[in-house]
Amino acid sequence: MLDVQVSDFSPALRRAVDAARATVSDLHAELPRWGLVVWTAGNVSERVRGADLFVIKPSGVGYDELTPESMVVCDLDGNLVEGTRSPSSDTAAHAYVYRHMPHVGGVVHTHSTYATAWAARGQEIPCVLTMMADEFGGPVPVGPFALIGDDSIGRGIVETLRSSRSPAVLMRNHGPFTVGPDARAAVKAAVMCEEVARTVHVAREHGEPTPISRRDIDHLYERYQTVYGQ
Repeated sequence: MLDVQVSDFSPALRRAVDAARATVSDLHAELPRWGLVVWTAGNVSERVRGADLFVIKPSGVGYDELTPESMVVCDLDGNLVEGTRSPSSDTAAHAYVYRHMPHVGGVVHTHSTYATAWAARGQEIPCVLTMMADEFGGPVPVGPFALIGDDSIGRGIVETLRSSRSPAVLMRNHGPFTVGPDARAAVKAAVMCEEVARTVHVAREHGEPTPISRRDIDHLYERYQTVYGQ
């Protein structure tokens, strides 16, 4: 059992860390609620505002046991800075994304059934739905195969998403990772990724889905990202 505490956080940083702990704890409840994980699999992380730190789920802890206090704080090299448990086994991947994609404020990993099935086949999800054009700006791409344990998965995520508008990537033979400006946006992307993966799979059982033209995808994406909602 690790027991690392940092007592010299400034009051402002202490508030930011505690806020991120609460947010990440709450958002983990969304993963089983939407059927994206089983047992202890999957994780959510969020960058701490104003610091080179992020908060992530501890390793091997059940979702009904998670609290703000059980979340762990790591630096951008994946080292434990504060917490009483070991960080998630995917911490190195999250850390690599935060180091190399400064605009990303949240990262999510799930093993959701349909998205992971596409990853197992090594196939991108084609953009055949207006929902996909809106949310992903094109197909959901496939990243390379990588082993857990170092930053190889993170490198694959970054290399793939740098050339895509998608906030989701299907890591080959592994499962989906999603990113966003904050953890809530990354969770939304994970939910939407599973939804389109399921819908396109069902469509293909009845024939080949009709693709959307690049011009229409661009129009739909621009409208959704800049006009839709409040």
